[in-house]
Amino acid sequence: MYGRAKAPAAGTILNALATGVGSAFAIDMTTTAEVELDDSGEVRGEIADAPDADARLIERCAELALDVEDEEFGATVRTESDVPMASGLKSSSAAANATVLATLSALDIEMRREDACRLGVQAARDVGVTVTGAFDDASASMLGGVTVTDNSADELLARDEVDWDVLVWSPPEQSFSADADVSRCERVAPMAELVAELALDGEYGRAMTVNGFAFCGALGFSADPMVEALPDVAGVSLSGTGPSYVAVGGRGVLEDVRERWNSLEGTTWLTTTQTDGTRTT
Repeated sequence: MYGRAKAPAAGTILNALATGVGSAFAIDMTTTAEVELDDSGEVRGEIADAPDADARLIERCAELALDVEDEEFGATVRTESDVPMASGLKSSSAAANATVLATLSALDIEMRREDACRLGVQAARDVGVTVTGAFDDASASMLGGVTVTDNSADELLARDEVDWDVLVWSPPEQSFSADADVSRCERVAPMAELVAELALDGEYGRAMTVNGFAFCGALGFSADPMVEALPDVAGVSLSGTGPSYVAVGGRGVLEDVRERWNSLEGTTWLTTTQTDGTRTT
C-alpha cells in the first residue's frame, strides 16, 4: 500500500506570534512525501539529502493519519523538498501536509483537506516544532492561495486566490520557529491587528509590508532587504520567523529586485503563487 503527495511552501502576510491570527500564501516551491505501509507497527521517517535531520514531524504525521484507520500498520515515510529547512518558508507545514495526504492515500481514505491539515498541525504541536500550531502556514500550503486564520482555534477566517509573481531571498543561516522570542513578538500586537484588518480587506501587499517591518524589529532581523525592494514591489516581508524574505509584484519589477538581492549572501528564487494546494500524485 503506497501513497504520494506534493505540498507547496508558503510566504508570510501576517506572523501569528503576536496575536494568534496569521496569514500566509502558497508558493510554487514543493515538498514531496512518499509513504509505504507495512505490517511492522512502526513508523520510520527519512528526509532526502539530510540523513541526520529530525524526522519526528513526518513520523508523527503518519502516525496520526494511520490512527484514522485504527489499524496496526507500520510505514516508511520519505520526503524530498525544494524548500530550504528552517528558512521561514513553511518547510515543516509542507512536509506535514504532504505526509498526511500521502498516508491517507495509501490507506485509500478521503478526508476534507481542512481536517487533514489539522492532523499535521497537531503533529507539529506534539513534536514541538511550532509555537502557534502554524495553522495559517499549514492551511495556505494545504488549500493554496491566501489564507487568514485564528491559530488559537485552528479556524479558517478567509481564503482567497491570488496570481502573483514571487521573489524569495533565503540567507544561508537557519532560524527555527520554536526558538522565536514570543514575548517580543507580542509587543507588536497593535501592528499585527492592523495587518489582520488589511489582510481581511484583501490589502495583502500593504499587510505583508507592515508585518515585515514590525517583525524584523521584534525578531532582530534587518529591514534593509525590504527597503531595497520598496517602493516598486506590491508587498515585501520577512517570512515567518526568518531568515528568508518574500516580495510580490510584477515580474519585471521583481527581476530588478533580484539583481539587488543577488548581492546578498544566500540564494534567490523567482517563482509564482500556487492555488491548488497539496495534492496526491
